[in-house]
Parts: sequence; C-alpha cells; structure tokens
Amino acid sequence: MKPSKFKNQKQEKPGIESEMTPKPEYISKKYKASGKLKNKIAVITGGDSGIGRSIAVHYAHEGADIAIIYLSENKDAKETKKLVEAQNRKCLLLKGDITDEKFCKKCIDDVLKEYGHMNIIINNAGTHFNADTPTEVTTENLKKTFETNIYPLFYFVKAALPHLKKGDTIINTSSVTANRGSDHLLDYSSTKGAISTFTKSLATMLAKKGIRVNGVAPGPIWTPLIVSSFDDLEKFGKDTPMGRAGQPSEVGPAYVFLASQDSSYITGQMIHVNGGEIVGS
Repeated sequence: MKPSKFKNQKQEKPGIESEMTPKPEYISKKYKASGKLKNKIAVITGGDSGIGRSIAVHYAHEGADIAIIYLSENKDAKETKKLVEAQNRKCLLLKGDITDEKFCKKCIDDVLKEYGHMNIIINNAGTHFNADTPTEVTTENLKKTFETNIYPLFYFVKAALPHLKKGDTIINTSSVTANRGSDHLLDYSSTKGAISTFTKSLATMLAKKGIRVNGVAPGPIWTPLIVSSFDDLEKFGKDTPMGRAGQPSEVGPAYVFLASQDSSYITGQMIHVNGGEIVGS
C-alpha cells in the first residue's frame, strides 16, 4: 500500500476516509446477498467509515435498514448513507459523542422514533493512541481510550435491551490485540480485552432471553484509524501469515453471519478475521 500523507500523525484523526490512497474496499464485487437480514434494523456505532461502513453496506445488501452513529465525519457519513440508500434501504445518521451516556440513550430513542424497533446493535466505534512505553500513555489519552472503546458498550446495551427480543443480536468489535497484546497500544489492547470479556459475560446473561451476543476481532485492516495512526504504512499487515493487510470488505461478512439465523447456535464467541494469525478464543 502506498504511504499516506497522514503517516506522521500518531493518533486518530477524523474525516480522512475520502482522502485515503488506495481507497478501501467495502464490499466485494463477488459478494452475493440473499436477504439474510431482510427488514431488520441495525444500529452501528462508528458506521461512517472503515469496518463500520463495510458492515452498513453489507447489511443494506442483505435487506436491513441502518442507523449510523458517528462523531464528526459528516462527509464520510453522508457517503455511507448514499451507499446504503443505493440498495433501496433507509439510513438514519446520528451525530454525537458516544462517551456521553445521555447521547447514547437519545440515539436509541431516535432509532425507535424513526423505525419503531431495532434488531441488531453493533458496538464498533473506537480510538487509539500510539505509545511505545507505559510512561508515554498519558492520563488524558488513557481516559479517552477507555471512555470511547468500552464505556459506550454498557450505555448502548442498557438503553437498547428493553427493546430487543428473542432472535435479536448484539455484536462487538474487539481486536487481535486482545489476545496477543501490543507493544505500542497498551491502553487500546486493554480495552479490546475488556470488550472480549464483556461479550462473553453479556452472552451468558442474555442467553435465556434468546438474545445472542458475539464479536469480531479484526487483525490489520485498511481503515482511516490505521492510516491516521501509524508511521510505516508500507509494512502494515505484512507480518501476517497472508502477508498483507485486509480490506473492510473481508470483515463485513463476519458481521452478516453473526447477525443472521446462520449463527443461531453461536453466542459468546469471537470471529478472528486477521490474515491467519493463530490466537485463542
């Protein structure tokens, strides 16, 4: 992959999806939809770009209407909305800060007002800051990482749960770093480990209600968060057994599977989309 002009920035910078080179692929031309999510309503945090956009596009192809929650990337969000609507599906855009519990509750209320119900909650939004040693992890960045990556899962689940029914699903985005750690993302990998455990615990809690809870743990995927965070993009993903980074289009189908009846006997699990790195569950 070609170097990005953002490569010298060490933390998340919003609004760069449209400026990435090469452009990410959101759905493969070979993907064959079959109505697996027809008339479902999916709520996706961080759905404006990257993996979130891929989820939204795949879900729209499968017949779902979408609600996208995003921070500030208006251009990216509008493009995702356009891609969803191209499949004759609806797309509600909800802009705001998911570290605010009141905003999270309002998002759920707005989805109910727009669609009347919801079936799929995707906790996908996240952020990270590079730090090579623990002493470089600032208190400010530590708080922001936890408040963005793990707290909103509690906020959205608490707000949405009264409106979910048997057969509905919750899917959380973890990371390969939750299993093998990271030498430059101490706080981020810690939150992703928390997400994995949150997923297992919540799945146990909700199993009797017939609400399944699973997660996806991506490896190196070509997204705006990666482009804005790492210096040496030429090497990104090259250390995987497959020798390359993945595209968002290669992650989206995992979310389709976990949201559909195809995975009806699966809960409390993680799907590892990481280019062949062997990890534990």
